[in-house]
Amino acid sequence: GGFAGATGRRQPGLYRGQGRQIGREIGWSLASAAIYGIPAGIVAWGWQARGWTRIYEDIGSYPLWYLPMSVLLYLAAHDTWFYWTHRWMHAPRLFRIAHAVHHASRPPTAWAAMSFHPWEALTGAVVIPALVFLIPIHVGALGVVLSIMTIMGVSNHMGWEMFPRWMVRGPIGRWLITASHHQRHHEQYRCNYGLYFRVWDRLCGTDRGLGDFREKQV
Repeated sequence: GGFAGATGRRQPGLYRGQGRQIGREIGWSLASAAIYGIPAGIVAWGWQARGWTRIYEDIGSYPLWYLPMSVLLYLAAHDTWFYWTHRWMHAPRLFRIAHAVHHASRPPTAWAAMSFHPWEALTGAVVIPALVFLIPIHVGALGVVLSIMTIMGVSNHMGWEMFPRWMVRGPIGRWLITASHHQRHHEQYRCNYGLYFRVWDRLCGTDRGLGDFREKQV
């Protein structure tokens, strides 16, 4: 909602005429939120009641350098999972069954970030909860990971570029994904599958550069 409000101020009228689409996006997003909430609830219970997870609260449990390292590890693991499941979702049969719901948003809006068929939502809902059973992470660092996940997921779909031109077009933008990069995925479908980093797209030959709105809006 905050990003949609920012879009209204930054790009007045950008979502004009998309009311019905936004309504569908919100409906699918609410279903996705419920699906994401189930493993998140299990993690919270397993952490607080059973001590099953690798989440820790004592900042002295690991060296301080591990705090940013753990964030990078989680983002890299999540990005890898997302890239390959996203490519999988573009297989013709799976696309028709599930991923077509997300691509029905043409063009996508800030509300489209979580607009998934339940089967696709399930593939996204399990990765971070699985990681907390495998890789140690401070509860604050986990909050950073979840914040980055939310911000990038929403901002990549809102239809305009919030990052400055020097970042998007410079050396940083060659490796980090922003809205301009993900816009190309929604234009051409079979490219630009990553979430945070362009590494897998570059390694696998699926990087097709930046989307068309960047010239007007970056």
